[in-house]
Amino acid sequence: MQNPFGKKNKEKTYDVIVIGSGSGMLVVENAIAAGLRTALVDKGPAGGTCLNVGCIPSKMLIAAADRVMEINEADRFGIAAEITHIDFPRIMAEMHSAVAPDHQRIHENLAADQRFDYYEGQAAFVDEYTLSVNETRIRGKAVFIAAGARPLIPALEGLDQVDYLTSESLLSLKRLPERLAIIGGGYIAAEYGHFFSAMGSEVTVIQNAERMVPREEPEISQILQAAFSLRMTVHTNAAARSLKKRDNGCEITVRDNPSGDTFTVHADAVLIAAGRASNADLLQVENTGVALDEGGFIETDGLMRTSKPGIWAFGDINGKKMFTHVSYEEAGLAWRNYQNDTTRPFDYLPTPRAVFSHPRIASVGLTEAEARERYDNILVGHANYSDVANGMALRDKDGVAKAIVDKSSYRILGFHIVGPHAAILIQEIVNVMALGGQLRMLAGTMHIHPALSELILKPFGNLS
Repeated sequence: MQNPFGKKNKEKTYDVIVIGSGSGMLVVENAIAAGLRTALVDKGPAGGTCLNVGCIPSKMLIAAADRVMEINEADRFGIAAEITHIDFPRIMAEMHSAVAPDHQRIHENLAADQRFDYYEGQAAFVDEYTLSVNETRIRGKAVFIAAGARPLIPALEGLDQVDYLTSESLLSLKRLPERLAIIGGGYIAAEYGHFFSAMGSEVTVIQNAERMVPREEPEISQILQAAFSLRMTVHTNAAARSLKKRDNGCEITVRDNPSGDTFTVHADAVLIAAGRASNADLLQVENTGVALDEGGFIETDGLMRTSKPGIWAFGDINGKKMFTHVSYEEAGLAWRNYQNDTTRPFDYLPTPRAVFSHPRIASVGLTEAEARERYDNILVGHANYSDVANGMALRDKDGVAKAIVDKSSYRILGFHIVGPHAAILIQEIVNVMALGGQLRMLAGTMHIHPALSELILKPFGNLS
């Protein structure tokens, strides 16, 4: 319901107000189970970023791109195969048909649920613990903010004159761009660069940083970039300076950072993949005393508490680790802290992440550089996919696994993979790290031969 009172400017007090219908629903369900008067505020789309414009639709698209790459690379197995047609409109339509029913079901269930009040609209804080939404004021004794983030749009000259795409708006494409320029080189750029290149677009990546996916290990970035360079044009250490609309698309002026020279890139469409911006500004959280960091994300401690007692924030809006699986773990911790059930801070070390590019990337824990900053002595080991039988069978010549271990305790500090099934393989390390990360826990397990999981053990045999 839009307004539970039917009148404007009324105020109602709740035990718990939750802002956001993604991971915020975990708190809603717990609050209802505890018998608390509960309100959910959500600007939509119902179900949150992951379902509607993030993980689910993007992976529906990337699954099609993966099949294209399997066919294109079949020759390494001695198989001659070719793609005669890619039905881009069908691929997009099937993505929507997979996502839309879940969104509609969630929306209908939220609107019909009588156990809590549902306010559908953009909320803003107007006073301490008080929000205005659809001209109604609601006050919460406790407030949980899980309102997410949105694509960051950089201040580029001429960008407002171009019909640019974001990771959200590209989902509405009906026609494949013949030439696509991607401004940015992080996870979103890597995944959609893979997708559009596989679909047949001529892709150009413009990355301001020195390498793509700069949060990953340098050798992993290098492997990804080398693979991408076979399929598309990649400009690293290059900054987009301005855009001009042309009859056949747009013209992007790019500066080469080392030399200062400029060059132009012509494209039919431009995808802005320059990062994420917190939705905290839309909520005007400063009106309730919640502090923001320099990037505009809500500052939280290890228990998801904000600077304002009685207000918690988790998920993308706090900017710590912007992954769906992290937001749900943070939500659970915030709820337990509200109930005084825990004062143990969130441990981000065993947080896994994956980039669904081609090749795949998956990581958990610290990078080598981070580990050297925090520990006196570390050990590092590498192994190639071709070092194990199943990696040889896959004819994989480039895939690598990297392990980082504390020398004094033999605790696993980080693990990084680039290659087939990386996001699946990493889970074994994630589980061990969540249980303390002692290397002996892994060394004492039996691995199927000749399964690809044998790769996980190999880097630890090469530690130095």
